[in-house]
Amino acid sequence: MTSPIKKVGVIGAGTMGAGIAGQVANAGIEVWLLDLPSDGGDANVLSVKGLERLKDPDMPGLMSKGAEKLINLGNTRDHFHELEDCDWIAEAVVERLDVKQALYRRLNDSCKKSTIITSNTSTIPIKLLTEGMPTEFCERFAITHFFNPVRFMRLLELVRGEFTREDVMHTLDLFSEIKLGKGVISCADTPGFLANRVGVFAIQCALHTAFKLGLSPTEADAFFGRPLGLPKTGVFGLYDLIGIDLMADVVKSLVNILPENDAFHQFSAPIELMTSMIAKGQTGNKNNKGFYKDDGEEKQVINLQNGKYTNYERLKSSLLEESEREGVKVLLKDPGTIGDFIWQVLSETLCYAASLVPDVTDNLTQIDDAMKLGYNWVKGPFELLDEIGVSYFIDRLQKEDREIPSFLTQGLTNGFYVGDKSGLSAITSNGNLLPITRSKGVLRFSEIRQTLSPINSNVSASWYEYEGAAIVEFHSKANALDACSLDILEDAVTESKKMGLRGIVVHNDFHHFSCGVSLWSVRNCFEKEDFDSLDAFLVYFQETMLKMRACELPIIAAPVGMSIGGGFEVVLHADHVTSHANSVMGLVESFVGVVPAGGGCKEMLYRWREKLEDNRKAAWNAFMNIGLGKLANSPIEANELAMRRATDIFHMNRDYMLELSLSYLDSAKKPPDRRPIALTGAAHFGEMTNWLATNHKKGFLMPHDVNVGTEIAKIVTGGNCAEGTVFTEQGLLDAERSSFIRLAKTPETQARIIAMLDNGKTLRN
Repeated sequence: MTSPIKKVGVIGAGTMGAGIAGQVANAGIEVWLLDLPSDGGDANVLSVKGLERLKDPDMPGLMSKGAEKLINLGNTRDHFHELEDCDWIAEAVVERLDVKQALYRRLNDSCKKSTIITSNTSTIPIKLLTEGMPTEFCERFAITHFFNPVRFMRLLELVRGEFTREDVMHTLDLFSEIKLGKGVISCADTPGFLANRVGVFAIQCALHTAFKLGLSPTEADAFFGRPLGLPKTGVFGLYDLIGIDLMADVVKSLVNILPENDAFHQFSAPIELMTSMIAKGQTGNKNNKGFYKDDGEEKQVINLQNGKYTNYERLKSSLLEESEREGVKVLLKDPGTIGDFIWQVLSETLCYAASLVPDVTDNLTQIDDAMKLGYNWVKGPFELLDEIGVSYFIDRLQKEDREIPSFLTQGLTNGFYVGDKSGLSAITSNGNLLPITRSKGVLRFSEIRQTLSPINSNVSASWYEYEGAAIVEFHSKANALDACSLDILEDAVTESKKMGLRGIVVHNDFHHFSCGVSLWSVRNCFEKEDFDSLDAFLVYFQETMLKMRACELPIIAAPVGMSIGGGFEVVLHADHVTSHANSVMGLVESFVGVVPAGGGCKEMLYRWREKLEDNRKAAWNAFMNIGLGKLANSPIEANELAMRRATDIFHMNRDYMLELSLSYLDSAKKPPDRRPIALTGAAHFGEMTNWLATNHKKGFLMPHDVNVGTEIAKIVTGGNCAEGTVFTEQGLLDAERSSFIRLAKTPETQARIIAMLDNGKTLRN
């Protein structure tokens, strides 16, 4: 796409302004980041701080060092002239109408007349923002409401004013979708727009209901999370993540702008404990103390009745396990407090979402998209209603003598979404079915799937035929790989050729591609001391990966989110990779005391050899990458770590990846076969073990880190063999498997795996 936006200005270097500037730079576009001048010293202190926020290693706002070079820092006194030739200026200053209006007058006087100007506000209507401004200015003004963190949150709410030109909206829409990678929703200029209106309502409803029913944060977050297809943070964890004080401000702003009769008000009253927490500085993750407290050693959780902290323990519940497997219906049938909690929250939230149709929007997909893109829900409110059953939902409301939003009844006959061979349609406010249309190039498998029947499917994975290609989808918890996952992948590889298909795409629409091999399966084996079964699984894993490599058809992996451990090994064995710009890749097995054993060590050794053409450097880099569990937080970083080939591609918008992958199948070529590789032998192995010993003495490595590192060194060098000893691909795989089994038998590795599964923490031992 050739964009008319070549240079961008961002005014306001706070969290949101810096994030917007960072994403513009990630798109390869020059941007000026300005804030107020500071007195004395460096006048650009505020914009400098904004850039530093983008370099936070825990939440990096920049994809590469190259992106950083595209950000120019300045202040509104000395560098305002740099905005004169900008094509788009995004305002992200303090939420004060007088401040914003004064800035707009200044921009109107100095910028070229074609410059598009937008605000990031979510609380002030456009009509007020542009009051007193000339019509010409109003015609090129809109609201671009980004979500935090800007790089990772997919949603952009685009709001037009009464006078905003169509070409302005079109330019912003295309630029935001293709260049910035956003899912754009066009919203009416109504209070709270869509995502925050429904999202904050759900959070507040869950919060107040948990307090009312006497649930602990641990209980509420466990059930108001993954079982519903919501992020694992739940409600209290999400409060900590956002900031308890910031959420209080968000609630206040919505209270001020929503109509008096809006249902939101019943869940907006301050809670005494939270008011006290804010006063004490217990505001969440930013100071490691909120509803949860984590000092790096021991996680604690607050008692909602007395405000005291107790040691955190991951909730163990058969109901939780069943609901994570079977979904929300299990919880709604529960006769106890949890069932009551889930019903109260869901019934209030889903009714609230339905009440917004048609007054706020006539398109229910916009509400669903807003929650999926802005709050990381797997399913939107109306998709959840279809899963629950609209008739069941309405019947239960009627039994409780509750008011039923009129739009809910439109879904009684066929649900809110109807899929057939012609595509997916959604019901409108008048009961008609309207086909769901997306921008050219956008293809969401979650929507396509509803119009298809799987060729083969089990509890962990499925594969489908679409446009003459096989699409393999993992769908276990966290998309963890097990024998069932491999069964489907192997079947797709074997049968696609027989069916005359043109290739295979491994992809899904979930938050993560795959978080690796199921640790529960590994734990089950060592607790039973059944290492023969574990070895057999690893053999099957390796054989399936080799079948991917040997398949005559092109195989493309299209990962989103995390592709780590065994999940990344699948990616490594694909012929080509089409990845999302925010994909995270890496081999992290060392953290749980094992080594990659699905060909990960082998592939990283080969990849580094291809990149450096030096056996010793290749072996050393593979040793460091795997041993330290290095992660690539972007495709650019993946290139630097030899995790991607030069022929691999990526897209800023994950919704374009499937179409891009399918279109690439016909021209994709199989990479050359793996040849035997000469390993560096005993001397190099000794150098690596010496490095491990030295860093253990310095306190950088724990004793078991040395054990794991030694096994990795043995694989990539050949151990005590002579330098130049040739290993075949199978020989390297055998070495991986042997090392994995040896480590799995150790108490130290078993303790690491148990700690990860029971507490979600990495054990250093």
